[in-house]
Amino acid sequence: MGRSLAAISTSACLLLALNACTADNSTNAEPATATTEHQTLRIAAAANLSDVLPNIIDSYQTDSNMSNQGNLDIEVTYASSGKLYAQIKAGAPYDIFLSANQEFPAKLADETALPFTYTRGQLALYSVTKPLNDFKPASLIDAFTSASFKDDSKISIANPELAPYGASAKSYLQSQKIYEKLNAQKSLIQAENIGQVFQYAHTGSVDYGFVAQSQLVAIKAKPEQFITVPKASYPAILQDGIVINNTVPAAAFTDYLRSDAGQQHFAQAGYLPIQ
Repeated sequence: MGRSLAAISTSACLLLALNACTADNSTNAEPATATTEHQTLRIAAAANLSDVLPNIIDSYQTDSNMSNQGNLDIEVTYASSGKLYAQIKAGAPYDIFLSANQEFPAKLADETALPFTYTRGQLALYSVTKPLNDFKPASLIDAFTSASFKDDSKISIANPELAPYGASAKSYLQSQKIYEKLNAQKSLIQAENIGQVFQYAHTGSVDYGFVAQSQLVAIKAKPEQFITVPKASYPAILQDGIVINNTVPAAAFTDYLRSDAGQQHFAQAGYLPIQ
């Protein structure tokens, strides 16, 4: 009888020890898996975001409220919204699409993914060869149609079919009833996207370029180098995004874009409030 109780006691001790070891191993394993898991967030972003998005990403990854950001790589591809849309339709493995308009994200919407507005852009006219400090939009239109302008002056806009800022520039020129005239006299130089327009204007390859206000804020352009086009003179440039691959990092990052911290970056970069 004594030996039986001892055997039972010994077996119980062994069982408890095994359970304790199993529990310790389980407790130690879970955090190791959580902290070593590495993920990549792939973002397709409109070209006009190339100046502001890197700052937002840096803030997001260093924000003390964001856990395990050291294990998240964020890769961004910048191009015209139309080109990125075509890539996504062809199966490009993006997690988030940040467009410069509302049209392209709307085409990708379904029951599980809905577009969201994350900022509102501003259109500006930029020149390093023709001082603009004495011009107002009305007087600039006169300059566009003057005899001296017809000779060799050039204006660049982004492709209106692919780039929302280009569509806004076209709409503005049409509202001033000079788009067809400028096009007919071959004064308009069409670029692939807003980034290319900026390069044309910044290098003096064209006399004027319709660019994003944010691009001018980024380079600290001088007042005489640009005019902010009145926002009432062209359709609002509401920029929408959509989550393509519904993952935790994608949801968290898009939440940050619309947070007070994210919106502060957009405001400082020359964008308008989305409210």
